[in-house]
Amino acid sequence: MSEMLEIRNLHAAVDGKEILKGVDLTVRRGEVHAIMGPNGSGKSTLSSVLVGHPAFEVTDGTVSFLGKDLLTLSAEDRSREGLFLSFQYPVEIPGVSMVNFMRAAVNAHRAYGGLPPLAATEFLKLMREKRAIVELDSKLASRSVNEGFSGGEKKRNEIFQMAMLEPRLAILDETDSGLDIDALRIVAHGVNKLKSPDNAVIVITHYQRLLDYVRPDVVHVLYEGRIVRTAGPELALELEEKGYDWIREQAGSGQ
Repeated sequence: MSEMLEIRNLHAAVDGKEILKGVDLTVRRGEVHAIMGPNGSGKSTLSSVLVGHPAFEVTDGTVSFLGKDLLTLSAEDRSREGLFLSFQYPVEIPGVSMVNFMRAAVNAHRAYGGLPPLAATEFLKLMREKRAIVELDSKLASRSVNEGFSGGEKKRNEIFQMAMLEPRLAILDETDSGLDIDALRIVAHGVNKLKSPDNAVIVITHYQRLLDYVRPDVVHVLYEGRIVRTAGPELALELEEKGYDWIREQAGSGQ
C-alpha cells in the first residue's frame, strides 16, 4: 500500500467556529507535499487536528494513516504510530534535560513496537549521530529542552528530535518562520537527509524560500478551509510571483 495518509472531507472546528470545511488530501510513501496559503486559511489547524490537539473538534470526515483510523487514536499513539509535528513555536521545558527527554521518547516508541529500550551507550551514540545531521552543539543537547535556545536553535532542535524518532510522516508547521538563511539551510539539510522511500513529509509554509531547499513533489493551496488548487512545484513559484490575491480572485470567480 503506497498511500500513507488519506484525508477525506475533513471538517474541524475550534470554540464552535468551523475552520476546516472539507479537506481532501492523499500522501504516499516517499513524497514531499507542501501546503501553502494565507494566514487564517486553516494550515496550522490541519496539522493540529492530525496530531490530536484536544482544542480542535473534528465534525465530519475521515483520516486514515497507514490503514488505521487516525481519529480514534490518542495523541500519544499517533506519535508512536509514526506521526511527528515540528512546531511553529517550540516551547521550553525547564528542568527536563534533552538527554532524558529524548531517551524517554525513543524508548516509549520502541516499547510500542515491541522492542527493548536502548542501552545508555547505544542511545548516546545515536544522539551523537543525529545531532551531527543538524549541527546541534553538544552543549545545547545537554541543557533543558529548548531553554535559552535562540529561535534558530529551537527549530534545529525540532529536526534533531525528528531524526531521533524517525517518523513515518513528518509535518513541518512553518519551520522556516524566523530563520536566517544559514539556519534555514541547516534545517532543510536535516529534513532532506531524513527523507526515504518509506517515509513522507508535509511542509506547511507561506513562502517559496524553504521549497528551494526542500523540494516538494506536490504543492497544495489551502484557502478558507479547503484545498482549492493542487499542482507540482511550479505552483509555489506562481504563488511567489502573483501572491495570494490571485487565489482569492480565482476562488471568487469560481475557477
